[in-house]
Amino acid sequence: MLFLDRTEAGRELAIKLAAYAERPDVIVLALPRGGVPVAFEVARALHAPLDIFLVRKLGLPGREELAMGAIASGDIIAINHDVVDELGVPEEVIRRVAAEERQELHRREVAYRGDHPPLDVRDRVVILIDDGLATGSSMRAAIAALRRQQPARIVAAVPVGAAETCAELDDVADETVCAHTPEQFFGVGRWYGDFSQVTDDEVRALLSVAQAVTASDH
Repeated sequence: MLFLDRTEAGRELAIKLAAYAERPDVIVLALPRGGVPVAFEVARALHAPLDIFLVRKLGLPGREELAMGAIASGDIIAINHDVVDELGVPEEVIRRVAAEERQELHRREVAYRGDHPPLDVRDRVVILIDDGLATGSSMRAAIAALRRQQPARIVAAVPVGAAETCAELDDVADETVCAHTPEQFFGVGRWYGDFSQVTDDEVRALLSVAQAVTASDH
């Protein structure tokens, strides 16, 4: 065990990201739900605004574990051309799956954010946070989608991750910060004392507090 819970993990990760503190161009984005308590602590320590960045995998019908791509906040679709081209996936299949996932994405956006519009990331430094990195597929999809919104820099940051995955993320992120990369990884949950599921209510509460702090800072 490295961390008691995600709150402690976030505080430790914030120390690794101290160079980004007090910078007006920095935004912290969390991958819900597990990334939110971690990102909350980072945003608070850096005095940066916090938002969520939702990603839904576009699974191949009948082989859902195979990602044809992903859809993310802002209705950004990133296609995995290697899979699509190799399997000859028709355009209409991608469209149909994307439409289904778009509905779920929208439902979650409303559930978590309410009527708050997403933060504008264009020309900003975005620190993208999850509670850990195993395969890195969600983080990779989020980075691909986020690139379409033209941030100045994307920093992928997690408290703990598989060493190989952290190294591979350097290919897509401008910077990767993995606070811990244990040699024997065995999954993210192993490194937390409390790795219980984060609820929708917790996500809403943390975002609400963060928004109130940001508003009071301006």
